[in-house]
Amino acid sequence: MGAGGHAQVVGDAIEAAARVQPGSVEVAGYLDDDPGRLGQELVGGRVQGAFAGYAAVPHDTLIVAVGTNLDRRRIFLDLVAKGCAFGTVIHPASVMAPDVVLGDGVVIMAGVVINTGTHIGRNVILNTACSIDHHSTVGDHAHVAPGARLGGGVTVGAGALIGMGAVVLPGLRIGDAATVGAGAVVVHDVLDHTTVVGNPARPAVVASP
Repeated sequence: MGAGGHAQVVGDAIEAAARVQPGSVEVAGYLDDDPGRLGQELVGGRVQGAFAGYAAVPHDTLIVAVGTNLDRRRIFLDLVAKGCAFGTVIHPASVMAPDVVLGDGVVIMAGVVINTGTHIGRNVILNTACSIDHHSTVGDHAHVAPGARLGGGVTVGAGALIGMGAVVLPGLRIGDAATVGAGAVVVHDVLDHTTVVGNPARPAVVASP
């Protein structure tokens, strides 16, 4: 579900898994509401129509491959209400402890490391080369961006975004729908619906018009 840049990286991860275990998985196709993408040949498959046409494309499971958290959450919950089944994409170049718990629809990109005792919620993106240390929790619909680092015992709230290269020190909580800016170093808990930036991370100041 989706045919943008993020979706194509998801398709590449599926293709990489298929190369490791031939015949285990394949891309059934892409769906996207942008009519300009119809018929495009992407990684492993073709754009076959809009989101609403998912039932017409033979498939076993769906992946909502949309990068924006709010949009991904909306699409995912709409499909849940319709009784759809969701797969999990795990790039073979990732490392994950055997006791890690993954929710439906999770996408784990190349170079990701997830350590023991960690719980990952539904519809989460763990993007390229991020790391989630031991006994952490990542809530539903969250996105941990490329190169971000979470220490042990970190809690990331539902729908939160941890920006590229950000660092969250052990034991902290990032609130629901919070945003940690790229390169930020978080040394204190972040409240729900709050954006923090900088080193040390502080709430972002919005300039007056």
